[in-house]
Amino acid sequence: MTESLDGPRETPRRRLGRTVFILPSLFTVGNIFCGYFAILATMHANYDQAAQAIGIAIILDMLDGRIARLTNSATGFGLQLDSLADVISFGVAPSILALFWGLSSLDNRLGWIAGFTFAICGAMRLARFNVQAGHLKHFVGLPIPAGGGTIAAIVHFFGEPITDPIPAGFMAAAVFLISLLMVSTIRYSSLKYLALGRKSHLTILVLALLVALIYYYSRPTLLAIAITYSLSGISVRLFSFLRRRGPAEELSLNNPLERE
Repeated sequence: MTESLDGPRETPRRRLGRTVFILPSLFTVGNIFCGYFAILATMHANYDQAAQAIGIAIILDMLDGRIARLTNSATGFGLQLDSLADVISFGVAPSILALFWGLSSLDNRLGWIAGFTFAICGAMRLARFNVQAGHLKHFVGLPIPAGGGTIAAIVHFFGEPITDPIPAGFMAAAVFLISLLMVSTIRYSSLKYLALGRKSHLTILVLALLVALIYYYSRPTLLAIAITYSLSGISVRLFSFLRRRGPAEELSLNNPLERE
């Protein structure tokens, strides 16, 4: 720091350090803006715009954490701000979107209960994540961005709001299922520490293919990605259960004491 007639002057290195420090928070603020915009768009019946805003919020949420780790600028304040942003963008905004878009033709009480259940389960999921915050290789319960993203992907895929009680009932069931997955103990893979590794060319090729599919066929591609990830934890849990049960049954059949 150098002196001048106007007082202390910051060096370029110090100025750059402060810029890098606030950069993750800028992405978090963008996340909050997307959630706020999604709520306003839902209230004005612009449901697809609301779904797209939630999708952009997911990208910003992924970037702020990665940038904070790369620049070694992660702080407790940033963690709390990110959690508050996630409550808005992936808890409140998707619950309101689901209520107005897909649950309005149901009984008002059931629609409100489904929407509130999603919001409160998302908040509980974030509270548990903050307690368990660390270098986790997996998530316990469906991450709230994935839960909100699944709601947004459903809205983006079908487009027109649901006006029939029967499809609305399926939508309510989906909202309740996603809510339960968020507060469950089912493990989900974390992509935070995804590295290119030795087969980096294959990883880059797959990512490029996904980007192309999202660009040209966003509706089915995003829905497929959301559903696949949401059901991946259940599939892994079921596979592990069957694999453990298989050897146990075989041992029981081979044990003469277990036979009549």
